[in-house]
Amino acid sequence: MHVLLISTYELGRQPFGLAEPAAWLRKSGFEVACLDLAVEGLDEARVRAADLIAVHIPMHTATRIALAAIDRIRTWNSRAHLCFYGLYAPVNAELLRARGAGTLLGGEFEAGLLDLAERLRRGEPVGQREALVSVARQEFLVPDRTGLPPLIRYASLLPGEGPPRTAGYVEASRGCKHLCRHCPVVPVYGGRFRIVPREIVLADVRQQVAAGAEHITFGDPDFLNGPTHATELVEAMHREFPLVSYDVTVKVEHLLQHAGLLPVLRRTGCLFVTSAFETNDDLILARLEKGHTRADAERVVALCADAGLDLAPTFVPFTPWTTLAGYRDLLAWIAALGLAERVPPVQLGLRLLIPGGSRLLELPEAGGFARPFDPGALAHPWSSPDPAVDRLAAKVMRIVEEGEKGAVSRRAIFTAVWTAACPAGATATPPPPLLLPPAGRPSPRMSESWFCCAEPTQEQVAAF
Repeated sequence: MHVLLISTYELGRQPFGLAEPAAWLRKSGFEVACLDLAVEGLDEARVRAADLIAVHIPMHTATRIALAAIDRIRTWNSRAHLCFYGLYAPVNAELLRARGAGTLLGGEFEAGLLDLAERLRRGEPVGQREALVSVARQEFLVPDRTGLPPLIRYASLLPGEGPPRTAGYVEASRGCKHLCRHCPVVPVYGGRFRIVPREIVLADVRQQVAAGAEHITFGDPDFLNGPTHATELVEAMHREFPLVSYDVTVKVEHLLQHAGLLPVLRRTGCLFVTSAFETNDDLILARLEKGHTRADAERVVALCADAGLDLAPTFVPFTPWTTLAGYRDLLAWIAALGLAERVPPVQLGLRLLIPGGSRLLELPEAGGFARPFDPGALAHPWSSPDPAVDRLAAKVMRIVEEGEKGAVSRRAIFTAVWTAACPAGATATPPPPLLLPPAGRPSPRMSESWFCCAEPTQEQVAAF
């Protein structure tokens, strides 16, 4: 029996979401083909050969691209059973079933996907029997990356100095023990997380280093959800591969709670830490239940500097509660902390995403700003009570997109955004961007910007 696993978008990474289920299915004797639409075209021959087509949708952009591909897939192969799996499968269940999905799997999906394939192989009825969402503990296998495009076709590390480095991607845990209102992990995992055994992760690192990886991204929603597991893992990886660097994503709250581990991360080869600051407005942070304050974020900036770790803060600056003055204050704050050149420009224009099932809808005021679910946008649209804020958000994103297309520096894009947000006569307390500190060495970063919990750009959706 032939299974086709399809990925549409995983932030420029070789898809773990194909490699792990491929290992499960191949171990049980299935013929598995993989297709990554981020770097490959939709292959008609592979689609026609499949008896089961399973599409991974771990995020909003991936889901929108997947929906754009469904009609062509069904035209080429209407007999195959169609499955969608990943974080965005259960929250979009009604829409996906209407578009032809026979099975939807969220959370720990490998066991359910294998069960589905085995039922199809036995010729049993194809109605969904597997749990729509499973957070059951399950066995992990070493991801099977056979047949995936080579690592050099994916995002690379820009180290700041020297040529780009080939990057790999692993996951040491899934889910998260926190309940941030805007996070897409929360509706599925509900505050639980699952550890991937250290030897499984190390074996995956080994195979990617053998394939040319010089840097590893740990894709955990929060690398320090399990601090002992995390530190033992990076210590072991550094002993085996002392020249391989890595990056992680960690909440502000955990960077403070586990500040003593920051030197360990730096010593074992961590080049930078991505952390979701979101905003510097304490009232908005409280609404999002981020678990940190503006002052906490400022302390994290200092702690990472003391440890010699580059910090890559991310933001969702446009929310239903954002004001023009608040946005100007955010830019001023970013500049004052010396972060203007560390923040990917796209982060300056992102709007809060409210997907189906979001905990944001639980807020008492949600009815005042969240409109009914829009199947085309895969979200609840919202508008600012001040139309000038929405106009500014659109203008900022145009500045960012044009700047990045023209390979304009982050400093220049930040300056252009500042000018748009602080026109002549606007009250602005900070110095203009031209008075920013002199540019230092470029910070290490990936060649494709990280973002989450925000609406994708039109270019990302249209790229398919």
